[in-house]
Amino acid sequence: MPTSAQSRFLDYPSAHSIAEQHGTPCYVYDAATLDANAAAVRAFPNAYGLTARYAMKACPSGAILRRFLAAGLHIDASSGYEVKRALAAGYAPHQISLSTQELPEDFAALCGQGVLLNACSLNQLERYGKAFEGGEVGLRFNPGAGSGGNNRTNVGGPASSFGIWHEWLPQVQALVAKHQLKVVRIHTHIGSGSDPSVWQKISDMSLDLVREFPEVHTLNLGGGYKVARMPEEQGTDLQVCGAPVAEKFRDFAAETGREIHLEIEPGTFLLANAGAVLARVQDLASTGPEGYEFLKLNTGMTELLRPSLYGAQHPVTLLQTEASTETVPYIIAGHCCESGDILSPAPGDPELLAPRELPRAQIGDIVVIDGAGAYCAAMTAKHYNSYPEAPEVLLETEGSTRLIRKRQDPETLWADEIA
Repeated sequence: MPTSAQSRFLDYPSAHSIAEQHGTPCYVYDAATLDANAAAVRAFPNAYGLTARYAMKACPSGAILRRFLAAGLHIDASSGYEVKRALAAGYAPHQISLSTQELPEDFAALCGQGVLLNACSLNQLERYGKAFEGGEVGLRFNPGAGSGGNNRTNVGGPASSFGIWHEWLPQVQALVAKHQLKVVRIHTHIGSGSDPSVWQKISDMSLDLVREFPEVHTLNLGGGYKVARMPEEQGTDLQVCGAPVAEKFRDFAAETGREIHLEIEPGTFLLANAGAVLARVQDLASTGPEGYEFLKLNTGMTELLRPSLYGAQHPVTLLQTEASTETVPYIIAGHCCESGDILSPAPGDPELLAPRELPRAQIGDIVVIDGAGAYCAAMTAKHYNSYPEAPEVLLETEGSTRLIRKRQDPETLWADEIA
């Protein structure tokens, strides 16, 4: 059974101070980790230049967007709304790349400002061609294979609708010719938490797609680099992962005379271990000797959906004024009236329970759930049971804290309803 360990960047004094100031549940982001991760991404191996984009769907908080803007990162947006959010945070239109499942109605206006679009379907390419006859465009392809931490985060291969299926190349070329478009960017992305060896293999397939379009100057290989949330997991070393791909770009240049610019767009790598959910034990329950001991928190799928959705694993630390020497195998339950609101499922299987060995808890104890920076505040069952959104706090590098999003006023949940 996984056991309680030291939180990544919160100890009892800092967690207690934040809980007293801002209440729980609360998201906390660590500025030092954000800065270190941004520097690691900017140092990704490349042959002929690099544009590092932040996949802002991981966590679109304005404070984080502005911090990454200052660090020199550009933006990967997944919707027209994300584009507008990035613009509001200070990004210039040309710093934003849009690859979306749903082409916004105002895409022409956004692209007219300078936002870069990667057409992700034949329909999107047709619509773009009609709006920008003779213009430049990017193409997102499904290269035919994918990899992810689980099936729901794998966005490549025949079971995924993301990108233009690679076998539809003749149809793509016909549309490009019909609208006299100039294809200048190729984009592929295979999934979140992907296997580095699969990612490297897909880079070869992506370069083959570049061959088909002589005016392409940029290849975007997406993101999805696996991070180690749990102590026993192995994360991706960007230098080890990227070096062979940089060499492939050099080989391609030697063969074709074309020096291709590299783009990457990590989200999880930048945010996952830079964030935590701070909560409290609000109740304890037992289903007897043949059942389970439950640790009931004042957080759950309203702040952290990944365990219920994927069977995702997050480190859980119990912070006590006096640590108990006795441990208990707890099922960690969320606060929603929902049997699936469990924060300790079996790895990869949200249907099974997996107790965590923690110190014997008392009501009121502080709990830190680490690895909660990416796809947590941005992807929740928010407002379920009418819980308001939790606040977000930034832990600055010198140790001070700053509120970057206030707790939602409960009245706003029904303020837009029409009687």
